[in-house]
Amino acid sequence: MAKLIYTAITSLDGYVADADGNWDWSAPDEEVHTVVNDLERPIGTYLYGRRVYEVMAVWETLEDPAPAMKDYAAIWRAAEKVVYSRTLRKVSTTRTTLERRFEPEAVRALKASSERDLGIGGPTLAAEAIRAGLVDDWQFLLSPALVGGGKPSLPDGIRIDLELTDSRTFSNGAVFLRYRTRA
Repeated sequence: MAKLIYTAITSLDGYVADADGNWDWSAPDEEVHTVVNDLERPIGTYLYGRRVYEVMAVWETLEDPAPAMKDYAAIWRAAEKVVYSRTLRKVSTTRTTLERRFEPEAVRALKASSERDLGIGGPTLAAEAIRAGLVDDWQFLLSPALVGGGKPSLPDGIRIDLELTDSRTFSNGAVFLRYRTRA
């Protein structure tokens, strides 16, 4: 059975974007991006909401000479993508399916039938999976920034006990934390 993994790059005060919607403060350097690539390599299917999908779709055609960027583009292109949106007319990338609604039971079935792990991106869609009890692993890259408000990486009103399974610090001040949902 595959795991559903929520990964977020977040500020130290818990935001994926600041109050103006900017996330330039969170751009990983080569060292961090290389680790992100290793985290994403086991993912066979990404689950996205519309906004995150539109940001990530650039990887379909991005040709960047930096080794970590080139590697991530290949990882992203090889994975299946499921986009949940009521407003998106059509998808623009290969290996991508459009679903109109997030159905927890369908995601449970996908986890049960998948040979590779699933990744969920974006705090809004992840909140639905969190509330449905679907997230198995939590991966956070904490950027060395306080942004004072914006789009939170986690929803309010939840209580889940987690177990720390991995951590790492980077030369740029970023910190990686991986948790597992306790049974």
